Amino acid sequence: MNRWYDRASAWVPRAAIVVHDLFMVWLCWIVLHQFRLSMQPIQPELPMWSTTTLIVLAAQGIVLWQVGLYRGVWRFASVPDLVNIFKAGVFGLLATLIALFLYNRLEGVPRTVLVLYPIVLTAMLGMPRLLYRSWKDYSLTQTDHTAVRVLILGAGQAGEALLRDLRRTGAYQAVGFLDDAPKLHGSHLQGVPVLGRIEDVARIAPETAARLLIIAIPSLDAAAMRKVVELCEETGLPFRTVPRFDDLLEGRSLPGELKEVAIEDLLGRQPVVPDWKAIRGWLGGRSVLVTGGGGSIGSELCRQCARNGARQITVIDIDELSLIKIESLLRRDHPQVECIPILGDCGDPAVMRHALAKALPEAVFHAAAYKQVPVLEGQLREGVRNNVLATETVAREAVAAGVASFVLISTDKAVDPANVLGATKRLAEMVCQSLAAPAETRFITVRFGNVLDSAGSVVPLFREQIRSGGPVTVTDPEVTRYFMTIPEACLLILQASATSTRHAIYTLDMGEPVSIRLLAEQMIRLAGKHPHRDIAIVYTGLRPGEKLHETLFHADERYRPTSHPKILQAEARDIDGESVLGAAARLRNASACYDLDELSATLRTSVPEFLPIEVPVESKAPTVVAFPARHARRI
Repeated sequence: MNRWYDRASAWVPRAAIVVHDLFMVWLCWIVLHQFRLSMQPIQPELPMWSTTTLIVLAAQGIVLWQVGLYRGVWRFASVPDLVNIFKAGVFGLLATLIALFLYNRLEGVPRTVLVLYPIVLTAMLGMPRLLYRSWKDYSLTQTDHTAVRVLILGAGQAGEALLRDLRRTGAYQAVGFLDDAPKLHGSHLQGVPVLGRIEDVARIAPETAARLLIIAIPSLDAAAMRKVVELCEETGLPFRTVPRFDDLLEGRSLPGELKEVAIEDLLGRQPVVPDWKAIRGWLGGRSVLVTGGGGSIGSELCRQCARNGARQITVIDIDELSLIKIESLLRRDHPQVECIPILGDCGDPAVMRHALAKALPEAVFHAAAYKQVPVLEGQLREGVRNNVLATETVAREAVAAGVASFVLISTDKAVDPANVLGATKRLAEMVCQSLAAPAETRFITVRFGNVLDSAGSVVPLFREQIRSGGPVTVTDPEVTRYFMTIPEACLLILQASATSTRHAIYTLDMGEPVSIRLLAEQMIRLAGKHPHRDIAIVYTGLRPGEKLHETLFHADERYRPTSHPKILQAEARDIDGESVLGAAARLRNASACYDLDELSATLRTSVPEFLPIEVPVESKAPTVVAFPARHARRI
């Protein structure tokens, strides 16, 4: 009974629309005939109903249904609906002509009626729909006097779409637009005035009693966005922005959703457009294994693999809470993907053999690593054990299991390394290169710089310091780093994996380096505070192993472009594979004996370009640790 009632409730409004449209078709046909006959000296009597009229109603009604006119909603009627109605009128006229020709050879049908019919019918069917939408939009703006008064920055397409979304919610009332285009000043957009330039926001916002500012200019580059944010901050009002198009595509934001301005919006990174066809063609239907799958990069890799058609994802992680979290997320958002969680250390050969035998993956992404530079400077054994020896274990077991592709996630710090992290990751690259030569497994190494918001990185550290009232600690006012977002990094990892040749090293184009001082100042401003006034910035000096500036390219690795503009392929340097694997064996013995001297000597000998930076005692500052040490295992 309830099901029948629900179906009836859904059909009643649609039936009313059909009746309305058929009535308009009849009225259009009668009015046009009456108009034409009124021009004759002697006006014959026009019947309201006839066989001809019934044929017109039947032919036009079928066409209106077939063009999908009744799948639309009057509430959201727009210009495309008018085009659809006009198309229905033209096809309806053709159907009517054929039917009437077969019936009576068009006897008694004036040619003027046939010419005017599609135009008049479009007006008679379209105007009620547009008037209904206008009335609903107007009623939404009038019914709720508690709506938040909003000033929109940007009167383009994004601003117009935002206005429609705000009106649908009823929780916001747009009081005006600001735009730098002079031709728009003084005009109205859907009844809302364009009040002036964006730089006048500090003056206009109080005049309009606005309580929220919304930046609706998704095309702004980073420099322009920083300027707009500074103007918004001067008003003292909260401000939001509309999501970018790539955020909508990736499901990170919803249409009409307002979000806070993120630090990546201000850092000058352009959105990366991957080759979806290549990624899905390589990944679709495959089984993959991700080590460190509960970490920042590892978990995003799992999500990206699931979105791009992976059949099965095996996740190995040493932290049980992170493992539970990523497993729950995959089962909730991607129930079609089989998830195999394995708790354990990927550096344990038994764990890897078990995982590979259970999952039979076609690709292994090795994301597990220690990555905190200052921590590893004092923890040489763990850095070597996890970054070098665990990589060798995973790679050897993958080769033995016949895995088709092995992807090592490396770092820009492996180029001319100056710290334990860079040296161990460089040696891990060399181990993979040594194992690649005789193996059928395709080895791929991908390097990139710092990842925004990854566990233990500078962004969450700054965020926590700002939340605590400061100070924000920056090592040096001149220090710069390369940054990219977590989703961007993972997409480029998949892109490189999908398009690579055998035994390749890829470097991701990180754009321009970012000043850490500027990063700190921008994050303080985004928190609604002023740097050096509300939140102090303290320069603590470079920590052990830290450089002022990182480099992405090694002089001896000849880089060439690939099919993707953001990915460069390096020509691997010549190495002695036997010597590298022999050094790995010595490191394994030294690690078992906890012989730090042997570990240090072997690491320096194996990576001759490793030149540790000695920080003077007086410049050393206490290390600020933002997260527990157990989280440092995963990238």
